[in-house]
Amino acid sequence: MSPDAASFTGLHAQARSVQPRTVALRRALHRQPEVGLELPRTRDAVVAALADLPVQVHLGRSVSSVVAVLEGGRPGPTVLLRGDMDALPMSEDTGLPFASQVDGTMHACGHDTHVAMLASAARVLAERRDQLAGRVLFMFQPGEEGFHGARYMIDEGLLDRSGPAGRPDAAYALHISATLPAGEVHVRPGPLMAAADTVRITVTGRGGHASAPHDALDPVPAAAAMVGALQTAVTRRIDTHHPTVLTIAHITAGTTNNVIPETAFMEGTLRTLSETTRAAVHDEIRRVCRYTAMAYGCSAEVEIDAGYPVTINDDDAAGRVGTLAGTVLGRNRVAAMPTPIMGAEDFSYVLAEVPGALAFLGGCPPHLDPAAAPPNHSNRVVFDEESMAAGVAVYAGLALAGL
Repeated sequence: MSPDAASFTGLHAQARSVQPRTVALRRALHRQPEVGLELPRTRDAVVAALADLPVQVHLGRSVSSVVAVLEGGRPGPTVLLRGDMDALPMSEDTGLPFASQVDGTMHACGHDTHVAMLASAARVLAERRDQLAGRVLFMFQPGEEGFHGARYMIDEGLLDRSGPAGRPDAAYALHISATLPAGEVHVRPGPLMAAADTVRITVTGRGGHASAPHDALDPVPAAAAMVGALQTAVTRRIDTHHPTVLTIAHITAGTTNNVIPETAFMEGTLRTLSETTRAAVHDEIRRVCRYTAMAYGCSAEVEIDAGYPVTINDDDAAGRVGTLAGTVLGRNRVAAMPTPIMGAEDFSYVLAEVPGALAFLGGCPPHLDPAAAPPNHSNRVVFDEESMAAGVAVYAGLALAGL
């Protein structure tokens, strides 16, 4: 980390000084959440928040992304900072005075805080351009919640040498968590979050009267047997040192009580922490379903849709996050994560191309117990807004630190 500690003096206090702007933007976004890749209101709010700053703004062509580039006062590396912008298709039950005004849509994963923190980090860095070596690439990304928004931005040239700021030398993201103590930064090197694949299985038999199953080929017992067989395959065929979660979460078959259906449908999610394990489990799923179906006289069609890859933090970059956060916030505000999380993140696409790290920012309200607080993706989740100042300071510090 090239600058000395004096370079970060007052950074947290400066972040707190722009806190009214951070909170105002966060609450405006929270009231008007948008889902997916097309987020016109959110995009326009980001552009307005950056309008008076000395940044070059580039809008996405295929999605509602915003890329802003801040040039430093002298040559140096390019550091990418990411803030995702999309909400979730769910209703809000927090009772907040700035709760969602859009039916069935809620910022339940804290992406509104990410956007606000990143915009305020741009403001803090603009005031310190003379200290900034190189440039900062601010990545405001739509479609993180299953829509591969980062991949769209990469396809548009975000990381290319001819892109908005040239090829980034390092990339960082913060993700707020309602179940971590407010203002703490938690990070680990290596695999941080899982690959996430969707599994769909159609079992086909032969329909008939429910009173005469011997005249039909009932796909329901075959499907039921597959659920157990798949769990056994995970525990018997996959090394316990390679974490794997396979959950069948949806089963549909039949239309009424006295008809054996022709088909049964199941779907679920697969989470793994290495590409080798991921490929091995794909093979196991296909094998188990095929032969279990055959044992019942049925057939099985398996579709596996590849989701986000494993989110892997660069060892050195993860160490820089911990060191920087300790310098800016205090060592007692930094913790090493003991294990990865089996959730998924499309910042994985960026980290597959650029050395960097994603870290978690504690956002549990002080009056709640982190162990019992409603978590991210809950209809009742609430984030501590004071913790956003810590996020702003860390984002800005990572850019100032460079490599």
